[in-house]
Amino acid sequence: MKPAHLSVESLFSDPHRLKARISPDGTRIAFLAPWKNRLNVWVQDLEPGSEPLCVTADETRSVENFHWADDPRWLLYLQDSGGDENWHLHRADVHAPGVPAVDLTPFPGARVVSAEPSIGRPGKLTVLLNARTPAEFDLHELDVATGELTLLGRSPGLGRSWFQASGELLVTGLTADGDLELLRPDADGELHRVVLLPGADHPVGHLSQMTPDGTGMWIGSYEDGDRSRLVRVDLATGERTEVDSHPTFDLDPIPKVFPTAPATFVLDRRGELLGARYRGARQEIRPIDPHFAEVLAELEKLSDGDVGELSSDDAGQRWIVSFQHDRDPGATWFYDHATGEKRLLFKPYEHLDPESLAPMTPVTINARDGLELPSYLTLPVGAEPSGLPMVLLVHGGPWHRDHWGFNPLVQLLANRGYAVLQVNFRGSDGFGKAHMQAAIGEFAGKMHDDLIDAVDWAIERGYADPDRVAIMGGSYGGYAALVGATFTPDRFAAVVDYVGISDLANFMRTQPEFVKPALITNWFRYVGDPADPEQEADMLARSPISHVDKIRSPLLVVQGANDARVVQGESDLIVEAARARGLDVEYLVFPDEGHAVVNPENRVTMFRAADRFLARHIGDAR
Repeated sequence: MKPAHLSVESLFSDPHRLKARISPDGTRIAFLAPWKNRLNVWVQDLEPGSEPLCVTADETRSVENFHWADDPRWLLYLQDSGGDENWHLHRADVHAPGVPAVDLTPFPGARVVSAEPSIGRPGKLTVLLNARTPAEFDLHELDVATGELTLLGRSPGLGRSWFQASGELLVTGLTADGDLELLRPDADGELHRVVLLPGADHPVGHLSQMTPDGTGMWIGSYEDGDRSRLVRVDLATGERTEVDSHPTFDLDPIPKVFPTAPATFVLDRRGELLGARYRGARQEIRPIDPHFAEVLAELEKLSDGDVGELSSDDAGQRWIVSFQHDRDPGATWFYDHATGEKRLLFKPYEHLDPESLAPMTPVTINARDGLELPSYLTLPVGAEPSGLPMVLLVHGGPWHRDHWGFNPLVQLLANRGYAVLQVNFRGSDGFGKAHMQAAIGEFAGKMHDDLIDAVDWAIERGYADPDRVAIMGGSYGGYAALVGATFTPDRFAAVVDYVGISDLANFMRTQPEFVKPALITNWFRYVGDPADPEQEADMLARSPISHVDKIRSPLLVVQGANDARVVQGESDLIVEAARARGLDVEYLVFPDEGHAVVNPENRVTMFRAADRFLARHIGDAR
């Protein structure tokens, strides 16, 4: 039986609640929920029947994340302007829900890139902020209650920054070869290396978290093996000690979310390490702390999904947990380890019937050179899985990965009768060092061959109609979609590009100044240096803008005007060139968005356009 038609609004409007976190004293939860069509932060007592109060009032742009300060009076969150990623740190007072939040870093054009608890100093944060000059980040201490900022150290130079260790400040930065070095200043201010960590294995930077006593750092390391493992680095001696590893999985490569620890590391409120996340086709958390092992065993009984966001009170007894699930997303529970009480708090998408949603199935596809490509296939519910129109959905990064769980775009496509194939092509993070480094020099080469091999796999098994395959993606995925349109123009009946790169050299030249030193570990290593004429020529040969004359398929391009990563010029170039040839190009630009479409009315507009575009060009099989 075919499920009911799902509207774009039902999947891409804001959920009614999400991202609940418990207060340090364990008496309240904070969560995101709509207020005036924007996600804002709300607070509610944990006692059943209590009424929630909205404590932020952003009418312009949705709040995406927040964090309790160590004083439960305060909530902290980051907000940018129109998607420009110039993040300012804001403080909301839960005792005064009608009072506007305070911008603690009110410097025009400045960006907070880190805000961490000051070691041994309650009520204080150390903040990296580029208020003095855009390219360099100075370290400040911030008093959360008063908003007072105290300079701790001016930036040691482009690509370097201070961080707080045990009673002192150390410097972190990249060498000319892209290795990460930690340095200690002597009495004369001269810097001396303490630790050197290889950068070639970490194109998007090391997973790292300071130990709460400031004497060490937990990192994800590929040294001496293909799989990343959890290692403690002693900041006094540089000695490395393995803490944990998984026999077959990498540490889960989840990016750092302000201002908590990387989600890879499960920490208590004091910053002590409780466990580590690993991910293959599904996620696994390996407990390190014995008390947390008991808690985790109880939490995992609440859902057949993967444990998502976790928070606990200061005592480590009262917990809030949400679950990642392909058809029952974000179910959020309260658990009291002392009493055994377990209570479902909410489901973010309570209007969606899990039975009407399509299961996401892990599959393994072999590339033509034998490399295994961990992938996910989603088939429409109630349809014969044969000869379907298919969307090849390509993730960004490329040093990122697709994972099992709820994806509203996947569900929209499946509901419309399309098969959806997501491929962790070479270069994807989380499948071992060899899988990732197989992408070096392979942009528009073997990385694209992997995608074509996956399409052939779906056709050979009868899932996909070869004449009705579309390619769609954002960021690197948008580049891959444009490569599909230009390098293999006869394979795709429709192409959807969101903030995709059209000119690799121009993309690298237009990165913010403070980003450029880090390009040595990723874009320079994997693609090339545009300052070298020979490498620039190779980059242009791998750029869709150089092959516009080969495009045959209709094209939908979407761009955020304030994108600081892939500037609007990248989309303008390909659209103007394609239209000059009389090609069918639909172009959608959001003036108040950046690299991600955040506000709900823009998301609905974008995916309505994609829905219509795909229906027109590969047909609605339903």
